[in-house]
Amino acid sequence: MEASLMVTSLVSDDSSPDYPGSIKRGAGVMGLKNVRHPILAAKESLLRTGSRVNGSEDGGSMHPQLVAPYVEMKAREWGLEFMPDEWFWTQRRWDEHLRGLREEPEPVSFSQGTVGCVCLDMWGGVAVATSTGGRTNKWPGRIGDTPTLGSGFWAEGWDVQCNTVEDGEEGEGGGLLDAVLGGCLSFFNSRERSRGYASLPMDVPLERGLGEKMVMCSSPENRVKRRAVAVSGTGNGDSFLRVAAARTACAMVRFSERTPTLADAVSAVAGPGGELQRSAGGRWGVTGEGEGGIIGIEAEVEVDKDTGVPVSGVGLGRGKVVFDFNCGGMWRTWVEEDGNGNDMENVMVFREPY
Repeated sequence: MEASLMVTSLVSDDSSPDYPGSIKRGAGVMGLKNVRHPILAAKESLLRTGSRVNGSEDGGSMHPQLVAPYVEMKAREWGLEFMPDEWFWTQRRWDEHLRGLREEPEPVSFSQGTVGCVCLDMWGGVAVATSTGGRTNKWPGRIGDTPTLGSGFWAEGWDVQCNTVEDGEEGEGGGLLDAVLGGCLSFFNSRERSRGYASLPMDVPLERGLGEKMVMCSSPENRVKRRAVAVSGTGNGDSFLRVAAARTACAMVRFSERTPTLADAVSAVAGPGGELQRSAGGRWGVTGEGEGGIIGIEAEVEVDKDTGVPVSGVGLGRGKVVFDFNCGGMWRTWVEEDGNGNDMENVMVFREPY
């Protein structure tokens, strides 16, 4: 089993050095066999940095990735729950394993078995957690995208200057990423395509066109935008590794001169015709390569340039949920506010509601 966890914040790390994850932002664990909740092993690995707390070490290290059996030994020291081998056995997965050994086709398209979660809390903390059992009948020693930073998961926050381009104006150039990707990825520069996201109410609107910068600061002289994103992927992990899918999507948002939304970037990577599908080449639709989807969340807040502290009165717990996929469906749930400010739960599998 494999799992990972990564965090960032709408509050600058410089203004909150003790914020969880401000020192070590991501951790992945792999090769687990008996830890009941692999995601808790990733959590402990993230929070335990080897630094001294009250005069004693916390039993961790700065290593962002750890593999069993050593990490399971550490998990016992950390007090995590363990279960015997038979607790993890299911008839359905055993039958799938046997069909794979006999090279028989699957009667139906099973889910990939990866579970991911992205969230934004009331303090502006953004986190992504992902857990998986890996591919059926994988080779011994194979490491997937789920515990690999930048492939199956990613989270980061950064500051955006407010006075670079006036609202609605075109920038002088598209930037390096636009120049490289704009000509070959239709999703990256098309204003007309359908965005794969569900909108959550924001104190400051997030949806901006690809030719616009986020320049809505009320006082550009002493304020900047603090922006944060987090994504989690599911699907053919080998393909996610080949294109560093999670980090690629986030880098499009951060480093493009024209500042696309996270929804634009997720579709450019995981949507129909995106980078994942392109990576399969002529094997697309035959071997399962390139198939998958990404969920994510993005948020922004206006902060004081000198202190990094959010402007008073601006909610930190508002963001935008995004998702897209290139296969038959992707099971996903999310919570958003209705018109009366009440939480509303949503569940979808296919692209259109049913």
